[in-house]
Amino acid sequence: MTDAERQARHRVLCTAGNPTIRTGRSADRRGRARRWHDAVAELAELQAQYAVWLDALPDNLMDSAIADALRAVCVLDLTELQAIDSPRGFGRD
Repeated sequence: MTDAERQARHRVLCTAGNPTIRTGRSADRRGRARRWHDAVAELAELQAQYAVWLDALPDNLMDSAIADALRAVCVLDLTELQAIDSPRGFGRD
């Protein structure tokens, strides 16, 4: 399709009264410190959910790869990540 054909098709669509809806991805306007805090909070929440999942596993799955992966996630120590206070930058955070 040539540029002229594309432009003609666009004009026909515009005059037909069909609104053109353009969606864009919204910008994440949180600062780095807030994004860090939110990410660590999400990790802690996921770790708690995995612990509940591990507790709910039936006995026949306690020796499975799923249980091993859940145990590996549950033993991670997130306290060091939670204790980090991110640096502020030039008054924008």
